[in-house]
Amino acid sequence: MKAKQAIIWTVALVVGAGLGMLGCAPLDRFMDFVASAYTRAFQFVAIPTVALAILTAMASLGDGNAMGKVFAKTFACTCLTSFIAALVGLGLFLAIDPGALSPDAISAVGADAAEKVKSLAAAPDTVYGHILGAIPNNLVNPFLSGNVLSIVLIAAGMGVAIAVLGKKSENVKALHRAVLGLQEVFFGLIKGLIWALPVGIVAFAAQLSAQMSAGVVADSIGKYVLVVIGGNVIQFFVVLPLFCYLRGVNGYKVMRQMTPALLMALFTKSSAATLPVTVATAEKNMKAKPWIARFILPLCCTINMNGCAAFILVTSLFVIRSSPECGIALTLPTMLAWCLIATVCAIGNAGVPMGCYFLTLSLMAGVGGNLMILGVILPIYTIIDMIETAENVWSDCCICAVVDKSEKDKEARES
Repeated sequence: MKAKQAIIWTVALVVGAGLGMLGCAPLDRFMDFVASAYTRAFQFVAIPTVALAILTAMASLGDGNAMGKVFAKTFACTCLTSFIAALVGLGLFLAIDPGALSPDAISAVGADAAEKVKSLAAAPDTVYGHILGAIPNNLVNPFLSGNVLSIVLIAAGMGVAIAVLGKKSENVKALHRAVLGLQEVFFGLIKGLIWALPVGIVAFAAQLSAQMSAGVVADSIGKYVLVVIGGNVIQFFVVLPLFCYLRGVNGYKVMRQMTPALLMALFTKSSAATLPVTVATAEKNMKAKPWIARFILPLCCTINMNGCAAFILVTSLFVIRSSPECGIALTLPTMLAWCLIATVCAIGNAGVPMGCYFLTLSLMAGVGGNLMILGVILPIYTIIDMIETAENVWSDCCICAVVDKSEKDKEARES
């Protein structure tokens, strides 16, 4: 990242935080408007970018066996890093021991938070329902609903069809060129949004500062929050850079290169909305091979959720411990089993704000946990969601860097 760019972003953070602390209602509403407008602009390009990135990657790759190997590497890295994130969360949970939430604290949940929790829990998803929801039954609905996993499946299928049919059909070849041209247009729009990122940073920082000044995140639950955020910080600055180092990649250099995507993830709280920036930055700053970045990053955006795995694990253990009615004894084998459950549940979690919270809520509804405990957590979840989304995107970047280096080394050996 260039020094000038870093200075501009830092100034934008400071200015935004200062504006949010003024307590001026009209100014807060304007900052909310700017932040919403900026997020909507990224949402506009996010879904087409996901589809085009996967489609062109699959269509442009002649060797299907190579694509299969890249997918296998990506999936293995995803499972490994997500499970480690859950283990780190478990280690901190045992070391800090947040204990159980008192009945008085649970009963003190505000009416708004309680109503929101009840509405979210009204129709808890099932494993079968989650899988069926990912299988598209028409071409339009996944794009209208923003179902990233369904879009990935559609784009991958069309990309494979273009790769196979394009060898014999001139019409399919022409379609492939048109898709590549459309992708260039969207990447041009993304560059413009990245250029305007300081404006978004000011608005997002003002939003967060205003919420904190208003006491929205003042009611934390101490040790639980320390476990969740501490686990994210350790995974972010220690585990993932170490993972990169063991694969021959300088993780901290990759972190500097991917700063625009990490900042965007932090403020938007959506890995899906951040995806266009992640792909563009990986190609421009990290110099990742385009087909690698455009295949791995949309895939990881859907299945690679380090922060979500840690949140599900720690929150589930906290809720279970505070809910004797569950009848679940938190022995070490049970907690290790929950690490595996958290990792599996994180795969396919929606890359949208509060997606992880909703998934945990559904899981706890399934085991009979006291859902009002999640109402206690709700006020602080804004901060947690920001940090875990940045970690999710950062883990995507690490996997992309590692697989990209592996493919480049392979090509070098073969040449």
